[in-house]
Amino acid sequence: MTINLPQRFVIATHPSRTSLVEGIHTFVNHLKNAGAKQVDTYTINDPELKRIVEAREIDVLIALGGDGTILRASHLVAPVGIPLLGINRGRFGFLMEVEEDECEQRFKQLIQGDFHFENRMMLRARHFRQEQLLGEWHVLNEVILCRGNVVRPIQVKAHMDGYLIASYVADGVIASTATGSTAYALAVGGPIMPPELRNILIVPVAPHLSMSQSIILSEGDQVNLTVKTSHEVVISADGQYPVHLQNKDEIAIDASNYTIRFIRFRDRGYFYRNLHKYMEQNPIAGEL
Repeated sequence: MTINLPQRFVIATHPSRTSLVEGIHTFVNHLKNAGAKQVDTYTINDPELKRIVEAREIDVLIALGGDGTILRASHLVAPVGIPLLGINRGRFGFLMEVEEDECEQRFKQLIQGDFHFENRMMLRARHFRQEQLLGEWHVLNEVILCRGNVVRPIQVKAHMDGYLIASYVADGVIASTATGSTAYALAVGGPIMPPELRNILIVPVAPHLSMSQSIILSEGDQVNLTVKTSHEVVISADGQYPVHLQNKDEIAIDASNYTIRFIRFRDRGYFYRNLHKYMEQNPIAGEL
């Protein structure tokens, strides 16, 4: 596959991480020294960044921070297909490709075209109430239906092609991509899926006397999750602000038309090496 050599870059940071903004000039200098023609910097929520991305005025978006930053970046670039590179300056950085101390060398490889693309499937989730569409999200990790402030299970029925495939009485239900299989889904006992698989993973959260196994669906399937509840239920897409659901609301989940193109420098086995590193030396655990 021929790769067009990238020349125009934006480095995006999380708006609340002021320390990243203050030190961003180092990364700008590394890119320019490697031969980049254009390097701009923005916070990830800046409207001007959104305009630049939608106009396809850059070749690569570089997300500087942690996994939360790259999730936000993925939502920006997905509709237009701009490649995404993550530089880890967060606590976890499972989705990030480059560590801070290797940026100078990696940027040289980037400018020279010495990298490959890793395509990641996204999910589309649509919120219906009495057949009226109320919201739509495209997510890289997961969609979560869960109880709100009341500590009481919710009931969720999962249908596919009009047939009931599972009934849950649980704290929640996760619909995840293969990328998200190492996020919340893993924490509640779901399987680890290779990141380039194009499947939909359904995992219950703390099920009570109901279906407890995970279900893996094909890319072409659509699953409809219907809520039955007398108390608060919310949906959250890739950790965004929750949206409140009502009794009998339905969430339709299928494969998105969007695909995220991650820039990768390492060989294909990097995923399992990273997985072992994070599970053996979880950086968050040291803060407890």
